Amino acid sequence: MTMITGKTNVVGLIGDPVEHSLSPPMHNAAFKHLNLDYVYVPYPVKKESLENAIFGAKALNIKGLNVTIPHKTEVINYLDILDKPAELIGAVNTIKFDGNEVKGYNTDGIGAVRSIEELCSIRNKKVIILGAGGAARAVSFQILINGAESLIIANRTPENALKLQKDLIQRLNADVKTIDLGEKLKNELLNADILINTTPIGMYPNINHEPLVKAEMMCEDLICNDIVYNPLKTGLLKEAEKAGAKTISGIKMLIYQGMESFKIWTGINPPLDIFENAFKKQMK
Repeated sequence: MTMITGKTNVVGLIGDPVEHSLSPPMHNAAFKHLNLDYVYVPYPVKKESLENAIFGAKALNIKGLNVTIPHKTEVINYLDILDKPAELIGAVNTIKFDGNEVKGYNTDGIGAVRSIEELCSIRNKKVIILGAGGAARAVSFQILINGAESLIIANRTPENALKLQKDLIQRLNADVKTIDLGEKLKNELLNADILINTTPIGMYPNINHEPLVKAEMMCEDLICNDIVYNPLKTGLLKEAEKAGAKTISGIKMLIYQGMESFKIWTGINPPLDIFENAFKKQMK
């Protein structure tokens, strides 16, 4: 670690809880590798202290913050300006303090899109998303911004899926359908290009929960992305492998959204392998 001085640039993470976050080791490894005088610090912040935390960070000349649960929506009230994805999604996961201006960004969707675009372009593809919560919202907007032809939201609770569908159609004038998790999902999977799980099903410690989609429902040319990263290979990804489909682990979305935040703060694209190695070290 470089010596911290009065000139060191401070960035960090606010949320509740933050002690298990994998962001500090990834960012600090990249700062060290690139010889940048920065340090990344996690700050536990309770809901009732959020406003004070943002004004305090500004007063302390903190350069940027990542924002995690439960503050991603509420924090918008204390920012001056939002980038387009953050405005559309209605949630912020990255803040840049730039002089007097406090700007909010959302890099979650960008993280998911970049991980998929390692394998294929999203443009003109038919995408199915499992789930309709906060992560589904971020990924849905970004997928459509990047030119997906159509989107299907498959969710247990129809109301949540319909609300997200309405927002996507209103704001992006996109082709969006909602379905349940039964026969319709089976039929839609026959000619889908990309399947993305944004639900916590299969996440540690519930690694033996039955995945929402089985191997027999998938075809070989499907790309299957699970945003759950613990375990690295979820039940859904194992089923996709059985079907001969291509798989993308949730580690990619986490790493790419972090790299995007890093770039927002420093103007530098950090090396992927540095983030990946720091992540794997922590997972061990």
